[in-house]
Amino acid sequence: MIIAVDFDGTIVQDRYPEIGSEQPFATQTLKMLIDEGHQFILWTVRQGRTLDEAVEWCRKRGVEFYAVNKDFPEEDVEKNVSYSRKLKVDMFIDDRNVGGLPDWGVIYQMIHDGKTYEELLLEGLGQRKEKPKKKWWQI
Repeated sequence: MIIAVDFDGTIVQDRYPEIGSEQPFATQTLKMLIDEGHQFILWTVRQGRTLDEAVEWCRKRGVEFYAVNKDFPEEDVEKNVSYSRKLKVDMFIDDRNVGGLPDWGVIYQMIHDGKTYEELLLEGLGQRKEKPKKKWWQI
């Protein structure tokens, strides 16, 4: 899976333009998911020096990104006239999600187990989401 992840407020506490302290288990979770074969794109408002600092901060903690603020490493936005900032990813991890950012343990479960946030919440309550029954014409 290709996943875009924000930096400020997601990997670290939001102290932009400074780098805040790490969100609990953020880099450990990212490293585990990278080891499982997922590719991460750092998708952040940072640019220039502050972007370089964020990338280096992650690198020092063992997190290497597939690409930074673009779809793939070789993409050259300067030469691509039809460049679109819309990323082609399977998922976004961002503190600005509706409902906020789940903790990184929940994020890991969602990606690793392929479950939705709703499914994990219902499991935590000891409930299961029932699948709609098939109609006779869907058999």
